[in-house]
Amino acid sequence: MIEDNVRCEPRTYMQSEAAGSSAAIRRLLASNGSLLPPLVDRLHALDPKLVLLLGRGSSDNAAVYAKYLIETRLNIITSHVAPSVSSLYHAEFDLPKTVCIAISQSGKSPDLVAAAENFRQSGAFIIAMVNCEKSPLADVADYVIPLCAGSEVSVAATKSFITSLACIADLIARWCNDQQLSDDLGKLADNLDRAWSLQWSSAAKRLTAANNLYVLGRGVGLGIAKEIALKLKETCAIHGEAYSSAEVLHGPAALIKNGFPILAISQNDATLPGLTQNLVRLAERGANIFATGVASPGIFNLPTVPTHPLLQPILSTIQSYRLIEAVSAARAMNPDAPPNLQKVTETL
Repeated sequence: MIEDNVRCEPRTYMQSEAAGSSAAIRRLLASNGSLLPPLVDRLHALDPKLVLLLGRGSSDNAAVYAKYLIETRLNIITSHVAPSVSSLYHAEFDLPKTVCIAISQSGKSPDLVAAAENFRQSGAFIIAMVNCEKSPLADVADYVIPLCAGSEVSVAATKSFITSLACIADLIARWCNDQQLSDDLGKLADNLDRAWSLQWSSAAKRLTAANNLYVLGRGVGLGIAKEIALKLKETCAIHGEAYSSAEVLHGPAALIKNGFPILAISQNDATLPGLTQNLVRLAERGANIFATGVASPGIFNLPTVPTHPLLQPILSTIQSYRLIEAVSAARAMNPDAPPNLQKVTETL
């Protein structure tokens, strides 16, 4: 039997660290209050025409979230960049009026550092969002934003990913002067506590027996779908694959058979009608679907906390971490020390 209730004594570091996300958000937003206004002034003066994103693992999933916010709120073309283009292929660029946002928990991955250094020498303005302020990545950046997550023992990063998302949202809200988003960010820590208290027991029981599943999202929720799929691989030995809800019908749906599990993350924006329509189609093919924000026959609705559509994925993230930790425990695994993984991955 899976126990979803918050324990006085957490059974894993992953559980206790995820539960500490709200405190980390309070630290982050307090720190950003003085750090971000000068940065936003510099960005307005630069008036960039291109934004580049750097990240690995969970940080790259945060970059997916950033891409959607930047392109939809700032109307600036934004691109993920393969670090090996700099670290191994040694490509040279000309990057005037370009901003590069590098996201990393440790700031130690040599390929990210090499790419950031290359882009800086090519004329880009480098922003490093790092949990470790004294790191090689921070050293090559023009501006450093600490993620304020505090220490994380579990290999499965949780609160540092959540602070990455909040840091991105805070920067973009200030950059485009979105007062409503800023106001709702002020409520994020309390909403994270509320979200942590909600149970996704129906999904937990089904996923404990799963070997494969799809995790679907769209728009600002796609990066969170990718993060959930990654964590399921890392901590539960479940082969989770993340897709856009628009992309899943272009091939991946061929694998769906009766009872195939799907976890879907939604937000109340322009993507919701299409996501709902596609989930209904997949349910008709026999998929066993658990979704946030979707009320439709044949789909298990997962409870959420109402908030700004751009922040809804952050609340779904903390709920997914609680779900994943419970599934890992039920499968007799240790999410703090997954096999074949280490806390800092130093790729070249």
